[in-house]
Amino acid sequence: MASADLRKELECSVCLDIYTDPVTLKCGHNFCRDCIGRVLDTQEESRGYFCPECREEFQDRPALHRNITLRNIVENFLSAQPDQEESGVFCTYCIHTPVLAVKSCLKCKASLCHNCLRVHSKPPEDVLCDPTTSLENRKCSVHKKILEYYCTEDSTCICMSCRLEGEHGGHHVETLDEASEIKKKKLRNVLQKLMAEREEMEKRVQSLQEHRRKVQGEADDETERVTVLFRDLRRRLEDLEKRVLREISRQAEWISMLIKDLEIKKEELSRKMGDIEELCNMTDPLTVLQESDTSDLCDTEDGDDEDRERHDKLLHDGGDLDVGVISHTLHTGLSDIMSGVNVEKCPGTHVYPHSTTKGKGHINTEPSRPRPQPSPTIQPSRRPPQPSPTIQPSRRSPKPSPAIQHSHHQARGPNIGAVQQTSGVSGVTDILLDVRTAGNNLHLLDDRKTVFWSYESHNHPETPERFRDYSQVMSSQSFSSGRHYWEVDVGGAEYWTVGMCYPSIDRRGEQRRIGYNKKSWGLERGLLGDQYSVRHDSNRILLPGGVSSKRVRIDLDYEAGQISFYDLCDPIRHLHTFHTTFTEPLHAGIWVGEFGGCIKICGGNQK
Repeated sequence: MASADLRKELECSVCLDIYTDPVTLKCGHNFCRDCIGRVLDTQEESRGYFCPECREEFQDRPALHRNITLRNIVENFLSAQPDQEESGVFCTYCIHTPVLAVKSCLKCKASLCHNCLRVHSKPPEDVLCDPTTSLENRKCSVHKKILEYYCTEDSTCICMSCRLEGEHGGHHVETLDEASEIKKKKLRNVLQKLMAEREEMEKRVQSLQEHRRKVQGEADDETERVTVLFRDLRRRLEDLEKRVLREISRQAEWISMLIKDLEIKKEELSRKMGDIEELCNMTDPLTVLQESDTSDLCDTEDGDDEDRERHDKLLHDGGDLDVGVISHTLHTGLSDIMSGVNVEKCPGTHVYPHSTTKGKGHINTEPSRPRPQPSPTIQPSRRPPQPSPTIQPSRRSPKPSPAIQHSHHQARGPNIGAVQQTSGVSGVTDILLDVRTAGNNLHLLDDRKTVFWSYESHNHPETPERFRDYSQVMSSQSFSSGRHYWEVDVGGAEYWTVGMCYPSIDRRGEQRRIGYNKKSWGLERGLLGDQYSVRHDSNRILLPGGVSSKRVRIDLDYEAGQISFYDLCDPIRHLHTFHTTFTEPLHAGIWVGEFGGCIKICGGNQK
């Protein structure tokens, strides 16, 4: 009984339920914060505030002060009866033995169990509903009448008085059941859409999971292949390091052997000098003339003059290591490593540089070129080996590989003849490269048609025409009319771009490379090795077929505004044609990528 009395003292007079966040007005009465807030909102429209319980009026909207003591009492009361609060709504009249209610009467503001419901008087105005503790929420906060209708214009539940006398008069209203069914129908439609979206999401998740498993499997395979590839590259680099160090050590040891040989000859000369001095000191002429070994003392070795000349030359040159031989060994070894990846250990690889196979999923299967071994009979000197008559690299430039030399000879072969036959050649326009434009890592041979990339900067003089810190060069000739073509041997370089450009192309900017600005057009072999494309103004067009031969042809029709590229395979294959209107004279241009390489212009013709 005491518990029931305490419960009534802890009930809000608005919602008839236990206080939730209780607050106190100036008059001293307590309410739930939300309940009194809704009441004051309603009173605000009539511009008069008063306490719902004692009717004390307030000039202004009263401030709500939290009643901490009352809140603590409510919490202690609820914690002392957890089972009753958590098990549901209990019968209002069965206070001695709590019994679960089956219905609540909005008119009587009471909850009823089965027994109490049978004896409960049921006047016509009584309204029974499912058990609830928030009976006040089912009544109008203004008229204190049961909410029976739903105003569709204001989207709120109203009582009969609101419909007839209140602010909702004349509005379109529906019964609660009708409005509830309409809302349920809308919610069912939304539910169906959400279910369809969820099914679609589940399908997409499953698809992505399957794709992830597939990609993960491919990633594992690629990871293994890349690991094997780089392990093989490290082994090859270690072998190359040993070879280069052996060459350096061999040259150094050769000087030591030369010194040792001179020491032996020096001792022999000292012995002869002692014997001759002894003969010269003899007073008996007969003894001097009869000495049997004097002929040997007077003879000199045939190789003395040759040794002396070689020694004098070595000392005169400064006794440096033969850097040309060492650089050639290093350059050739690096080329072999980059082009001779072990295919058996890395099957199916297609993303690594220097691949020459055009199909996806393969790398270079050609056997690597034989690595030249330094001959033990070669005596080092400061000068590099003499170049061939047609190609004369400088002391610092690496010699072209045998494959490049072979392609240079082929440049004089039937391809040019075939082009001349179909092009109607009326004269030859020679294409020469302008050394003033060459980047510091480029070296031009004396023919001004062959350009090498090297690791060492050549420190060319700074000129306005030069591509600073960029391995690019332009031709000295320009074309402002007519039809022209020339061929370029690209077989000696791994990464390259060939094409044409205006003389006003930027020499210092970020986009000065051929094809990466509006003033140039280029055909390139990219960093992936087996990807070929054409570029203008940084717009890239991939060439699926690639370039199958080692030579390409560039055609220019100035008046027609056309630059065309051809693969000089058999038969000749057209790659791409740029169409535009030229506003400046055009120069041939070449960019050579890193890791070494050689590009050679094989002449040009005027159509």
